[in-house]
Amino acid sequence: MTTLAQIQQFLDSQEKGIIELETLLTSHPALAPESDGTGEIEKAAALETWLKEQGIVNIQHFDAPDSRVPSKIRPNMVATIPGKRQDSPVWIMSHLDVVPEGERGLWESDPWKVIAKNGKLYGRGVEDNQQGLVSSVFAALAFFKLGVVPERTIKLLFIADEEVGSKFGIQYLLEHHHLFGKDDIIVIPDGGSSDATEIEVAEKNICWLKVTTKGKQTHAAMPDKGANAFLAACDLALRIHRLEKSIFTARDSLFSPDRSTINPTKKEANVPNVNTIPGEDVFYVDMRILPVYPVAAALEEVSRLAHAIEAEYNVKIQLDVVQSTESRATPAGSPIVGLLAEAVRQVYGVEAKPIGIGGGTVGAYLRKAGFDCVVWSRMNETAHQPNENADIANIIGDAKVFATLAMMP
Repeated sequence: MTTLAQIQQFLDSQEKGIIELETLLTSHPALAPESDGTGEIEKAAALETWLKEQGIVNIQHFDAPDSRVPSKIRPNMVATIPGKRQDSPVWIMSHLDVVPEGERGLWESDPWKVIAKNGKLYGRGVEDNQQGLVSSVFAALAFFKLGVVPERTIKLLFIADEEVGSKFGIQYLLEHHHLFGKDDIIVIPDGGSSDATEIEVAEKNICWLKVTTKGKQTHAAMPDKGANAFLAACDLALRIHRLEKSIFTARDSLFSPDRSTINPTKKEANVPNVNTIPGEDVFYVDMRILPVYPVAAALEEVSRLAHAIEAEYNVKIQLDVVQSTESRATPAGSPIVGLLAEAVRQVYGVEAKPIGIGGGTVGAYLRKAGFDCVVWSRMNETAHQPNENADIANIIGDAKVFATLAMMP
């Protein structure tokens, strides 16, 4: 029996351990302070204890200070399994934090207690991002338990704060520590498809805008005495949306949809009664711009439209950037794409292809810093939903892919 066959056989036997680890992790809700949580410290401590009990003791901390949480830190950890070659290690990066359960009544079980049913695990976080975390852990564990030295060093990176901006996770690590090399193999199992065929190599540039329109409040029966902030905001929202078709018209088949998307989304309340014209109005815009356009270009166009609205409606408009992320693409011909595609082919028997997405992942920060990476896993895509679930078969299969990747020269 080949070494890889032994590793795959070992992983096929680990269903009980996988359920045990998923159950342990879910029992420690790792919610950010923005979600009224205390951070990831308890979950990280439970994971570290579990890893050390299994014999994985080479664990380093790169914790970020955060005065908002009781522990005053947001944990970032690296567990290392040394390989034959010390250059170009395989990084598998997963995040510890989760989102709140949402409306409890939509759950068929307690979201913080894992339920195993018909080959699936149910609970908050079991897929996002514990599927990737657990599959990476068991891939590493296979080498340790079987006494096999992988070709490439395996580094499991567990980060904080992915769900609300990554300031205390990957952004902190990139700013304060030098963990990565230009030739490192970096996989982020925090997105994918149900058939394992999508290797995410690019993301659209993202900008979220808060648009505040200030006019003059008046009685609705005497509109000429005021300046309708809501009406002006509605006109501006429509003009901003039309930028998709008038200015940012490029197409890129790597993405779906293949265009830039610019959409008004959240709307704050203005006046509480019907017969008052509002003097202030606030709405938000979600812009997902193809990488060919810098965020600055989008902001310039929105500002131009805002000035036109100010003149036409006699209002003042303030634009505030809530979030902005620019990235670059991992080249489709880069080593990580080819190596991962071959590992997927060997394990799942499918052809995986590079794609781009409109959503944001921590991969954007790595790419912007000059490190090629990919986002990949085989998943049910139930993240953030009630009754979030992960297939045990996917956790095992992904672990096999990661182990195969680590054995490639």
